[in-house]
Amino acid sequence: MELFKNTNYDFLGKKWPFIIASLVLTVAGFGSIVMQGGLKFGIDFKGGALMTVKFAKTPPIDQIRSAFARSGKVKGEVSVQTFNDSSAVNEVEIGTELVEERLLNTNRQNMEAVLAATFGQAGGKLDLNNASQSDLVERLREPIARASVPMSDDQLKKLTGEILKIRDTPPRSGIITEFSQLSSAPGVNSAILNTLQQECYLSPYHIMETQMVGAKVGAELRNKAVLATLYALAGMLVYIAFRFEWIYGLAAVIAVFHDTLITIGLFSIFREEISMTVIAALLTLVGYSMNDTIVIFDRIRENLKLLRREPLESLMNKSVNQTLSRTIMSAGLTFLTVVALFIWGGPVLHGFSFALVCGITVGTYSSVFIASPIVLFWQNYTDQHKKTAPALASASRAEGGRKSPTRAAK
Repeated sequence: MELFKNTNYDFLGKKWPFIIASLVLTVAGFGSIVMQGGLKFGIDFKGGALMTVKFAKTPPIDQIRSAFARSGKVKGEVSVQTFNDSSAVNEVEIGTELVEERLLNTNRQNMEAVLAATFGQAGGKLDLNNASQSDLVERLREPIARASVPMSDDQLKKLTGEILKIRDTPPRSGIITEFSQLSSAPGVNSAILNTLQQECYLSPYHIMETQMVGAKVGAELRNKAVLATLYALAGMLVYIAFRFEWIYGLAAVIAVFHDTLITIGLFSIFREEISMTVIAALLTLVGYSMNDTIVIFDRIRENLKLLRREPLESLMNKSVNQTLSRTIMSAGLTFLTVVALFIWGGPVLHGFSFALVCGITVGTYSSVFIASPIVLFWQNYTDQHKKTAPALASASRAEGGRKSPTRAAK
């Protein structure tokens, strides 16, 4: 399938606006990193505890922040922020940086304690919205026996499993607002519901996930992520230099490096968090952008054999035009996919999809307006050098010929 036939756009003639735009984006990205004191690393890299909490209604951000500030139990700076994502309604992210690795688990427990003290209920009842199955089994065993409900331990475990399944299934997703919502669970009757109401209460929040990463692990992951990216670039440089010429390999690696730097700069500008999924997206971007560049270079190499007398810039323009349909179809379909992930993928895939949206946009134009001009500049430079070298040699010989009679006369 070919979307564009016999096109003759002067791509390389329009290279300077894109080169200038790349320079502006690169400088803006580095400026943002310097002004903000570095990149915003996720819990994977900097270490600490990160807790995702869902509320039944709009999260009271100010109340959460003031509760943690007043408690003094949680060590280190505490951050509370909402998700800018339609799929993460009423969810907040509470994080604390690592102070000492031995305090990591204590910090997590203290974070849970602050939430329970602020939004929980006194009286010794069990919080059903944050209870585990084992907690619920222990709490209900004796009250159910007193209520004269015949039930073995296996039956009780099955019952509590069904209750928690109802709680954790969307649209509730961890939050029960009324005990009557559990009446549809298999095995739950009026006696069980009365027992649940007597022994449990429903808090307005649910702790969805807690991540903990130590300082050594975070530093090691960060170093390995950088090395993985550099090794990928080095391997591709060797491959393209072997398959084409060294200047093609260098141009392709510079273009991919350019894509990676601009994408990281955009992460800093928009204050997006860099996590392990983002590193995976960057490595995906490296391969994707490199593949697009190789397709264009391969067509240039074929045309060099067929159009020997054609000027190099004109030949490169023809090569880009000949691969234009392929570029638009592959880049366009991939872009639509990652945009869908960005909009509807949720907070887990937000960083991954943001990196690919930025990277595919930048990577598509870099193959044409960054990699190809580098090869063109180098070939023009070497051709000019080849022309000037014989001219200088001829001039030197002519000057020597003029001086030789003088030397003979002497």
